[in-house]
Amino acid sequence: MEDRVPVTGAWQPGDPEGRRKFFTFAHDRPFALDSGAVLTDVTIAYETWGELNADASNAILVCHAWTGDSHAAGRAERGHPTPGWWDAVIGPGRAIDTNRFFVVCSNVLGGCQGSTGPASCDPSGDGSARYGPRFPVVTIRDMVRAQARLASHLGVDAWASVIGGSMGGMQALEWAATYRRRVRSVIPIATCLQASAQQIAWGMIGRRSIALDPKWQQGDYYDAEPGHGPAEGLSVARQVAQVTFRSDNVFTERFGRTITDRARGDRFGLWQEFQVESYLNYHGEKLARRFDTNSYLVISKAMDLHDVGWGRQSIERALRGVEMPCLAVGVSSDMLYPAYQQRQIAEAFTSAGAPATYLEIDSPHGHDAFLMETEQMGSAIHAFLSSLEV
Repeated sequence: MEDRVPVTGAWQPGDPEGRRKFFTFAHDRPFALDSGAVLTDVTIAYETWGELNADASNAILVCHAWTGDSHAAGRAERGHPTPGWWDAVIGPGRAIDTNRFFVVCSNVLGGCQGSTGPASCDPSGDGSARYGPRFPVVTIRDMVRAQARLASHLGVDAWASVIGGSMGGMQALEWAATYRRRVRSVIPIATCLQASAQQIAWGMIGRRSIALDPKWQQGDYYDAEPGHGPAEGLSVARQVAQVTFRSDNVFTERFGRTITDRARGDRFGLWQEFQVESYLNYHGEKLARRFDTNSYLVISKAMDLHDVGWGRQSIERALRGVEMPCLAVGVSSDMLYPAYQQRQIAEAFTSAGAPATYLEIDSPHGHDAFLMETEQMGSAIHAFLSSLEV
């Protein structure tokens, strides 16, 4: 890995804002978290598309996945080095039609692209010291509570729909359970009602790889020089995750057993790379340049803690009485969040008395298909949203 990788890829005040807007709350009264910790002066970065109608009935919340951010749609520009992560789905005349809907996407609490997270300055100190490892553990439910504050700020009493894939789907489900009067439909995609043991195991391996990087410095690395941050640990964590995002067939068809360096001829070198290794190294370094390592840890833990039934006796009790329509979308080749988990979501809503549909995307691309199969995904979302009254 190049030795000039920044110690953090977090957005910082003074950096180009791009399309970001900012909402800050908890000035006078602390924001309580599920862990028992509290935060003050919490900032949520968000972006919007379209116009809110007169009765605020056309608002849709789009929730991002693990390493996503608020830039769900739009071109690359200053402040946004890449186009929106769902740009093919959100926009005028697209599946989530911004001619019809007012669309909002916020960077989650604990994130690193404008919202309060570990790379942010702790307001309880002198205003210059970062939270770092002192940033508390947050849950998906905490993220949703922060989004609820944002909704009130925007004048949205109830979302027409909350939509998200992977961790974004977890947020959609928490909206249904926590704020059922404030959401009129949900589309959870490639996600689960509660993290499974295997999903937790994958998360632990990634966090452990970061903890073993001596440059992580127990989370206090922000004052290090470029090239001396925990990029290696974060890169390995991302490589582990990247394997779970795609299917075996895609890896085999794309890379096979091809070796990148044939300079040795038929001789084998211990670190001679297969093409798939080069691919993983590329994605590991790419993330290290645009994300914050401590945020990666915090969000990973939030996903492992995800359980709609936590503190509510059971999933059944958590969803008792929900009435909003639910479109649960699975991916046929998803090894990280297998399709049976999305079928369970549809069944749980049906058991609660809500109209629910399960739809499966046929794709070889694995978990990442919800980002890649935009035609199938867009068609399903468009059909569901067309039935909503706004």
